Amino acid sequence: MSLLRKIRDTGRVAEDAPPRPTENPPPAAQELGGSVQVRHIDAGSCNGCEIEIGNAFGPVYDAERYGARLVASPRHADVALVTGPVTRNMAEPLRRTVAAMSQPRLVVAVGDCALNCGEFAGGYGVEGPVADVVPVDLQVPGCPPKPDAIVAALRTVTGR
Repeated sequence: MSLLRKIRDTGRVAEDAPPRPTENPPPAAQELGGSVQVRHIDAGSCNGCEIEIGNAFGPVYDAERYGARLVASPRHADVALVTGPVTRNMAEPLRRTVAAMSQPRLVVAVGDCALNCGEFAGGYGVEGPVADVVPVDLQVPGCPPKPDAIVAALRTVTGR
């Protein structure tokens, strides 16, 4: 059934919430409670992951209904959502941004480039994967990862 037909029949765009995540959250996630403030950091990506993060927080996937909200400052954030391989110019700003976040904090590496540099591996301007620069608590593989995988990772953190 097409999305347009579904909207006409039901008046709803989004599906009902899937069941709660069964994965064990990272230890710091248990201290955060049921909601988190998320700071997105582009460490050198091609913007494919950013499009999917935008979709994850858009009206269809709606990550906010599971307690994850985007914020503009690392001082307000509990979770750093990092995309792309870390470039030489972004290594120090990434370290400083994560250091500016209060404890407990989590770092989520989103996309294959953040996990292993993907297509950019061995490039002159590439420092390395996110885990080589800051400690990573959770990984979301994919090139780019689907919005539902991003939402599932955030649900693991919030427990909702």
